[in-house]
Amino acid sequence: MKKERSTTLKDKVALLPPDPGVYRFLNNEGKVIYVGKAKNLKRRVSSYFLASRNRDPKVGVMVRQIADVLHTVVASERDAFLLENNFIKELKPRYNVMLKDDKTYPWIVVRNEPFPRILSTRKLIRDGSRYFGPYSSVYTQRQMLELIRGTHTLRSCSLPLTPERIRQGKFAVCLEYHIGNCKGPCAGHQTEEDYDRSVALAADILKGNTREVIETLQAEMAAAADQMRFEEAQQIKERIHLVRTFESKTVVVNSTLTNLDVFYLLMDEGTAFVHFMRVKRGAIVNSFTVELKLRIDEEPGEILSYAISQIADKVDGGLSHEILVSVMPDAELFPDKSFHVPQRGDKLKLIEFAEKNAKIYRIEKLKQIEKVDPRRHTERIMETMRKDLYMDAQPRHIECFDNSNIQGTHPVASCVVFRDGKPSRKEYRHFNIKTVVGANDFASMAEVVTRRYSRVLEEGGELPDLIVVDGGKGQLSFAYQVLKSLGLEQKIVLIGLAKRLEEVFYPNDPTPHYLDKTSESLKILMHIRDEAHRFGITFHRQKRSNDFIKSELEEIPGLGQKSVEKLLKRFRTLSKIKQASPEELTALIGKSRTDAIRAHFEEAD
Repeated sequence: MKKERSTTLKDKVALLPPDPGVYRFLNNEGKVIYVGKAKNLKRRVSSYFLASRNRDPKVGVMVRQIADVLHTVVASERDAFLLENNFIKELKPRYNVMLKDDKTYPWIVVRNEPFPRILSTRKLIRDGSRYFGPYSSVYTQRQMLELIRGTHTLRSCSLPLTPERIRQGKFAVCLEYHIGNCKGPCAGHQTEEDYDRSVALAADILKGNTREVIETLQAEMAAAADQMRFEEAQQIKERIHLVRTFESKTVVVNSTLTNLDVFYLLMDEGTAFVHFMRVKRGAIVNSFTVELKLRIDEEPGEILSYAISQIADKVDGGLSHEILVSVMPDAELFPDKSFHVPQRGDKLKLIEFAEKNAKIYRIEKLKQIEKVDPRRHTERIMETMRKDLYMDAQPRHIECFDNSNIQGTHPVASCVVFRDGKPSRKEYRHFNIKTVVGANDFASMAEVVTRRYSRVLEEGGELPDLIVVDGGKGQLSFAYQVLKSLGLEQKIVLIGLAKRLEEVFYPNDPTPHYLDKTSESLKILMHIRDEAHRFGITFHRQKRSNDFIKSELEEIPGLGQKSVEKLLKRFRTLSKIKQASPEELTALIGKSRTDAIRAHFEEAD
């Protein structure tokens, strides 16, 4: 049993992504015993299972209790800090020491008051104030506050600046006004409208709307540099860098959200993956993915309804009242719950965050299947490609064409072959363009496709299930006309793959077809297209190199075409011909031609 547990854990760790995220170790009872963050999940979690004499004995005790590993991928190391904090506070794992107290990460708050102050806080109070953050680093938070105070003259005092008191002259300006850090709203020297404009610009920095701020700072930096105030220019440059790299919001913790649950449904062949997240007081405190085996004719809403009912039994306290979903379930099954499919804003970001983790979980499962049952994996991919490309049969045999030339010189083309989604390099073919003059990719494509499939038909060879043309509508149209002339347009599916946006084109259809950027179908099409390009470029370079060597050898008096071809076939490069001994050359082309070659190279040196 222990050996079986070790093997399962090893497989799980091996499939972890090299992304930032948070991992959770569970014991045999399914209880979380440790939560950790990582810049690279795979490397960090793997380190626990490596033998080490210097490892802390407490870590060894914990590792022996690990029965399972869960993980959540996030966008950045900063988000990993925050999510780890949320999980530890919610789950209170046995082996976590840090962050178990009531400490939390700092926020920046714009107070709900006349002439609002912008301050640091660790307490989130719902009094109408606006909160930004949280910040995983106090240093980052202080830098942002300094940036705001350096670019906007806002008050730092705690005076109750009501309009009545200002009119009554209750306040007098302080030192901050005299040194230029405040415009004196307390004494009526600054209007509330003007002050609010500065607050709005400062809030833009915190929201990430920094274009106007950066333009202002760049002008100040240029002016300081022109006046040779280089130290000040460098300080402004650092502020610009800070503004550009700062991310004002994170989906991991968001003050605009309250208590809710999130469900994302990802459908696959015969399987569904549902990622669940729980949000409390704006913070994600739980996250995991479940896998469901599907029966026939099940609608996404029905599948999600079943998954929600199953997950509800697993989470403490049942479901939240507000639930975000990717597709609407059967709401009648959950009469006291409010379901919503978000279309924009922070709630949509939560759905996208759940989608990302569901897809990562799916990829890990598929890798496990590929490792255990490669044929089943291939069958699934081929069936997915068939559906994605609207084909009648699976594309087990794919061929892709690409042209290569530089300003019309040395025009060549390549044909690469994939079988079952993988390269079949022994079937790759090169073509020298024979009938086209100059750089004409369309005509070159027509020539190569004609030569390729005319020969296949003459020899009774195997036709491909799918032909991929590297290019857009032009190359596709010429290739289609060739297939039509050969009577193959109904026997082979033909598509064009445009490189800029990875658009898929079909003959006689002006509208491009877009595949999911993360789909395996698009990855295979991009792979075969890139292989055709690489193979063609390699041949093109080789041909140019051979032509250069050939032209130099032909300049040697007494050296004919047959002798040049013999030398190229034997030695391939000029350097190897130069290094060849007189005996080798004489045996190949004779003494007089050998003497002519040696004299030519000695004269050149």
